[in-house]
Amino acid sequence: PAFRRFQREFLLGYLPALAADWLQGPLLFQLLQSRGFLRSQIAALYSCGFASNVVFGLISGVFVDRLGRKKSCLLSSGLCSVSCLLQLSRDFLALAAGRVLAGLGTSLLFSAFESWYIHEHLEHHDFPAEWIPDTFSRVALWNGGLAVAAGLVAELVAEGLVLGPVAPFLVAVPFLVLSGIFAGKIWDENYGKNRSCAKACGEGLRGLVSNPRVLLLGLVQALVESILFIFAFLWTPVLEPHGIPLGIAFSGFTAASATGSALFRRGTTGRLQLQPL
Repeated sequence: PAFRRFQREFLLGYLPALAADWLQGPLLFQLLQSRGFLRSQIAALYSCGFASNVVFGLISGVFVDRLGRKKSCLLSSGLCSVSCLLQLSRDFLALAAGRVLAGLGTSLLFSAFESWYIHEHLEHHDFPAEWIPDTFSRVALWNGGLAVAAGLVAELVAEGLVLGPVAPFLVAVPFLVLSGIFAGKIWDENYGKNRSCAKACGEGLRGLVSNPRVLLLGLVQALVESILFIFAFLWTPVLEPHGIPLGIAFSGFTAASATGSALFRRGTTGRLQLQPL
């Protein structure tokens, strides 16, 4: 019972932030296009978000450990909220700042929350490490459902409100506020090892150089992520001329992704006992 209560407290703080993140995806290209920007300018805005995520990702682990994981979760919610509000602007630089903040907030979203949970699970509550996958399998299940629902909600609010494609970004803000309030009131603070950024990066580079399989895995992952980034930029201008509702299409993409993940887990843990290469 104590573990289930702790698990619920984590999910209630983490899932609203994930929902807000998904809400910002379906209509971003359409929003920027409605502001009158050229496709090359939209590509630059997308790149601002991707680049800030990549650059900050190099030091996010050290940053989170020093600042505190709970504070980092609150900072993630704050940065993403400001980013969503900046989408109301028609100024290119303001929108670029919004994409940079979104990249920073997303980097924290996918590092601080999980780091906080693992530390609390092992160090504070002293639960068995074997129980951690149960929590993250629940996160994966909910995350897939939230992704599908986000596309539907984005389409509904964009069509139903006079604000158009900026509406999903404004709907995301209450979810981010809810996540921040819940984490701020319920969660305890914890910290990681106090180490320098140079030392952490050096350890990472040594790990890549000393283990070719890790380097190969990193290269494969980088190629996959590159394909996904290209797809994230191109799918809207490809489908929009055909009159396909973008939110519905987004839900279809995320549903297919969730199905693929479920089939993978089934194949590796079920009777087939398939093994990844």
